[in-house]
Amino acid sequence: MEQYKEDFIRFMVESDVLKFGDFTLKSGRRSPFFMNAGAYNTGKQLRKLGEAYAHAIHDRFGLDFDVIFGPAYKGIPLAVVAAEAIGDLYGKEVRYCANRKEEKDHGDKGALLGASLKDGDRVLIIEDVTTSGKSIEETVPILRAQADVEIIGLIVSLNREERGLHSTLAALDEIRENWGFPAQAIVTMHEVVETLHNREIEGRVVIDDAMKAAIDAYYGEYGAA
Repeated sequence: MEQYKEDFIRFMVESDVLKFGDFTLKSGRRSPFFMNAGAYNTGKQLRKLGEAYAHAIHDRFGLDFDVIFGPAYKGIPLAVVAAEAIGDLYGKEVRYCANRKEEKDHGDKGALLGASLKDGDRVLIIEDVTTSGKSIEETVPILRAQADVEIIGLIVSLNREERGLHSTLAALDEIRENWGFPAQAIVTMHEVVETLHNREIEGRVVIDDAMKAAIDAYYGEYGAA
């Protein structure tokens, strides 16, 4: 496993972003783990988050794109910090863009924040996590309503590796099949368990044998084929 992946897994736990317990997800599934990128709340955390995304974007997509799009609301800071980190680490200037939940009819009018989209723009979507793929069903029409853009892919923090809405495929694989662009993650849940099982983070074990058994049971029910 690449060092930046292991560092990122520890970082998620230390930042109280990746938690283990009993959670009800937006999809209605009860899960023994939960990720909330909204818990990153300091400048240092956001800088490290942007760097992790930048490394993963560079490794999986390269840098031949124009815009990072972050769906409102959690995707907005992700797009900002990733664009900044790509500039700092790789010297590549990319624009950031996000949507408004409610379109403005005065001042800076329109449905978007940040850069406007132009025909021919190559766009990378950035999110925190995708459980079922439902968010992409909302995001792609927003992008294509603005301009004739090429969506080169989706990058998320964590691949939960559970089936999506409409098949036994993992949500990220389902996105690729349904929308025709690749969906990647900084780390997978398999890599999280491999890294954390019976290992201490800040003096505590977050995935002990009992938690691993709960995670295994969850994947027995919701895991992708």
